[in-house]
Amino acid sequence: MTVYLRPALVLLGAFSLLTGVAYPLAVTGVAQAVFPSKANGSAIARDGAVVGSALIGQSFTSDRYFHGRPSATSAADPQDPAKTVESPYNAANSTGSNLGPSSAALKAAVADRVAALGGGVQPADLVTASGSGLDPDISPGGALAQVARVAQARGLPEAQLRQLVQAQTEPRLLGILGEPRVNVLALNLALDRLAR
Repeated sequence: MTVYLRPALVLLGAFSLLTGVAYPLAVTGVAQAVFPSKANGSAIARDGAVVGSALIGQSFTSDRYFHGRPSATSAADPQDPAKTVESPYNAANSTGSNLGPSSAALKAAVADRVAALGGGVQPADLVTASGSGLDPDISPGGALAQVARVAQARGLPEAQLRQLVQAQTEPRLLGILGEPRVNVLALNLALDRLAR
């Protein structure tokens, strides 16, 4: 019996050290050396303090700021832990709404969001939640659709804000992958710097 048990225990210990300690330390070391910003969560700092991540959206509700996509994430209700309440951009509970195109609840939510934006045709990313509920980006069209509201709230010329949106627009990756996008947190931080 010990003939089989001893090699099994030695292999268990060796592979535990190799895959549970050495490999994670090596990957972490390489990531920290080659991609330190990404390895540390793509943090965005303002005046030396971390204010968010380029990878996770934040809830902006003031008219003075550009708003991101609606978020369908939730959290436990503080009054009744058996229930949930809306908690936009809750990274601990990443999820979409899971409502299909024929859902009456989705149609009502979209209609409410369109009405809150002033009616008419609105960019899809401003009235529908993302699949993760954490999307940090909106389309350039989604940002430009908010220029008039932000300009009025801040007393800035719309042309200046349109230029800011264009300056903050990130192109397709390698010129072909994905769509042009605007990181809402980075745009709002640039907006604050502009207003100083």
